[in-house]
Amino acid sequence: MRFKVEDLEVQFPYPRIYPEQYQYMLELKRSLDAKGHSMLEMPTGTGKTITLLSLITSYQRAHPEMGKLIYCTRTIPEMEKCLEELKTLERHRDECFGSARPRRLLAVGLSSRRNLCVHERVSQHTEKSQVDQECRQLTAPWVRERAGVRSLGPDGRYCASGGRQQGGISSAGEHPGAAGSSGGGEDEGTSGHAGRCSAAAASSSSPIGDSGIELCEYFEALERQGTDALLAAGVYTLEELKEFGKSKGWCPYFLARHVIAFADVVVYNYQYLLDPKISQLVSKSMQRECVVVFDEAHNIDNICIEVMSINFRLPTLEAASKNITRISSEIERMKQTDASRLREEYERLVHGLAQSGTLPINAELASNPVLPDEILTQAVPGNLRRADMFVKYLRKLVHYLTQRLQVNEVVQESPTAFLHKLDNEEEDFSKSMKFVSDRLRSLLRTLEVTDVQDFSPLVLIADFATLVATFQKGFGIIIEPYDERTPTLRDPLFQLCCNDASIAIKPAFERFQSVVITSGTLSPLDMYKKILSVQPVVVQSFQMSFARDIIRPLVVTRGADQALLSSKFDTRSDKSTIRNYGALLLECARVVPDGIVAFFTSYSYMQEVVREWHSTGLLKTVLQHKLVFIETTDVLETTLALENFKKACDCGRGAVFLSVARGKVAEGVDFDRHYGRAVLLLGVPFQYTLGRVLRARLEYLRDTCGINEADFLTFDAIRQAAQCAGRVIRGKSDYGIVVFADSRYSKHDKRSKLPMWIQQFMTDALSNLSTDVAMASARQFLREMAQPAPAHKNVSLSEAELFRSSVYVERVSTAGIDMRQDPSYYGLTAPATATQPAIVPMDIG
Repeated sequence: MRFKVEDLEVQFPYPRIYPEQYQYMLELKRSLDAKGHSMLEMPTGTGKTITLLSLITSYQRAHPEMGKLIYCTRTIPEMEKCLEELKTLERHRDECFGSARPRRLLAVGLSSRRNLCVHERVSQHTEKSQVDQECRQLTAPWVRERAGVRSLGPDGRYCASGGRQQGGISSAGEHPGAAGSSGGGEDEGTSGHAGRCSAAAASSSSPIGDSGIELCEYFEALERQGTDALLAAGVYTLEELKEFGKSKGWCPYFLARHVIAFADVVVYNYQYLLDPKISQLVSKSMQRECVVVFDEAHNIDNICIEVMSINFRLPTLEAASKNITRISSEIERMKQTDASRLREEYERLVHGLAQSGTLPINAELASNPVLPDEILTQAVPGNLRRADMFVKYLRKLVHYLTQRLQVNEVVQESPTAFLHKLDNEEEDFSKSMKFVSDRLRSLLRTLEVTDVQDFSPLVLIADFATLVATFQKGFGIIIEPYDERTPTLRDPLFQLCCNDASIAIKPAFERFQSVVITSGTLSPLDMYKKILSVQPVVVQSFQMSFARDIIRPLVVTRGADQALLSSKFDTRSDKSTIRNYGALLLECARVVPDGIVAFFTSYSYMQEVVREWHSTGLLKTVLQHKLVFIETTDVLETTLALENFKKACDCGRGAVFLSVARGKVAEGVDFDRHYGRAVLLLGVPFQYTLGRVLRARLEYLRDTCGINEADFLTFDAIRQAAQCAGRVIRGKSDYGIVVFADSRYSKHDKRSKLPMWIQQFMTDALSNLSTDVAMASARQFLREMAQPAPAHKNVSLSEAELFRSSVYVERVSTAGIDMRQDPSYYGLTAPATATQPAIVPMDIG
């Protein structure tokens, strides 16, 4: 399809489009026109990804001044899905404009070494840290220098490559301890950024240098190509990038880092923008005109909190002490063999940290956990410049932290109070702390360290020192002498807790003119504006167009014996509650064909309930109807359980998957078609409200953002519930039953926080049911879904139908928060619930 969105021609790779997709494009274009940020909630299963890509890349074609599209995903499967959709879109453009058309897209995905390595030996390792370390040992500049590799310097003459050469492909790598995760258990590590390659030449094409030191042949081949190492226009998935690298003999990992500088579309993990330790490496060179998309961003505040928080225990401090001892030995060794390097570093430190590196600024150890750039230009304090003095400083810091962990009761204090106590121990000690992280990285570069992972404990302590000395607001310190679950076992924990999610995402909002936050579960949108401290120009939630009701939401408040159902703490362990939850699962197994997914509020509650079901024989009765599989904390076990669950559904036996809200399955696994005909939410997934870290964040949100504690807890629980509910609906032809099994879901304050695409199917008649009445409704729904869909009720629009529709011709103001509740705006018939209920204060009980 080719059609106009206001004055913009958009190419869409499918013959029909949903009304909400067009409305999504319209709101997205208006945010791009206004050069502002937007928050858009799109119903699940309605083609959000291709809608985003079609509009933004069409906007790129029409506005050459626009920068690249930076598409941020949470997992590897989501990255691959985005790149596949882009390939489909580009094939459609070839059909429209010819394969020889100008301005074809160059799109690449950026991931960790483990996901892109093609080295025959290194790629065999399954542990990310092993791959990283062996790669560094083959590609570090000083390793290559010792091997006799030569490269072209700025004057055009050959010189030894390595730390002193400014340019070339950096051997940077992942920052220790920073990693994302994918739904299938695949860790997506962080990655450094390499600038454009400078011309380089090696003394030999062999992976063995002149001195017999082993090098990576793929990296050396890429380095020899220099700026000629380019990708032709096209869309490259991770596997295609690896195949291309093998065919050329180039390293796909460093090729990807080279190519992102001039690609039109870059797809990578959230941490590449949100984690300041990594964004300094990967995203610092991105121009302001770029458009950033955070897809599936319903938990973006939690990700921001996580990347800015640091926890450690006594074993970490002990390992850091060993790191310091090793560094001290390395300094003594270098004083004997190459003291000039230490003197050169000292002179550079006088002029500021930005000038202190002996490698290009794109090297791994140039990463910095602190956002303010002015710190990098300041001269390093005198007590940190000399290497041996800096080592003494680190020893004092680690010793002080070890003392602070010797507590018998919980300590909570602000960073300011922590620094004041530190200065009382060591006068003016804290004044230099903000420089510690960069100073350590400078020293490790000078010492030519390749096994950076071994120094991750000390790097973690250095990052802590810099963060606590830099940010006085939005952070808190909590020292716990033991885990609450094992109060008799002493295991002290030191936590630097970030309470303000806006700290991590603020640089993205400030650096880029348009940031799009989108997901299927962003309700209520007002809450995200507050916790992220942003004023978007467009805030929109869309309803789902439908030919028939494909979702049957059932709020079950009572068991068949009329006993109240609830996972409230004071009733969750009652025999009647567990029995009624079991009876509900059993009835669903009898009534619903194929696959059923049940979500508990926590692993501990699931274990308690399943244990009781087993003792009463209920599980044995369920097994007469369907097989039962359980999610565990072990990724491999859960993956195997999911595979067997799908096999049971495929062969017609049917299966039940017992899972946990906030777990891997709830966040990253789709149960489409027959794999998920019903989802049961056994309780409201509130967080553990007595946790000290959560309490500290709630107090901060109340005092700083004006967010009531109960409102935030309900918002957080309902978004998790909505995420679980969305697992079973992955398209307009799909259908499923969503059972909200807790009496609290019948309350107005809970229902009003559900996304519009769930609310529009939820009526009062379905909102206060007993188990037997709910199952009768489920039977009726399944009988309706078994009939062919009415042919005359196609909700999607062809190109000609789109031009004639009211969706196409209307122009509606987007000022403020306009939820667009009028169904005629979408070209739809009125749903059962046509208006959005007001959000009112509530009691989380």
